[in-house]
Amino acid sequence: VQLQASGGGLVQAGESLRLSCVASETIFRINVMGWYRQAPGKQRELVATITSSGVRNYADSVKGRFTISRDNAKNTVYLQMYSLKPEDTAVYYCNLNAGLNWWGKGTQVTVSS
Repeated sequence: VQLQASGGGLVQAGESLRLSCVASETIFRINVMGWYRQAPGKQRELVATITSSGVRNYADSVKGRFTISRDNAKNTVYLQMYSLKPEDTAVYYCNLNAGLNWWGKGTQVTVSS
């Protein structure tokens, strides 16, 4: 399975971005898709996840600003990011968990102050 993420870029604080991640195939009907991020010198951390039935989970640092959604028919997960802050700067990785884990290559998000 390949995960292709897109939508990263350079924005100013307060602006928005939308990330997309497409899985090359359907693994199992029941799975969890999500986004993680890794800033320079820091460990990779959870941003948000969503189950195939639509149950969402967010890191406290992004609650109220980010929204995760998915289109099961398209094997796609989205991350809508509002009110971006410089501390959101990181490489964002897409993840698919269906018992086994698959990771995308990541997309850079840079937020300038």
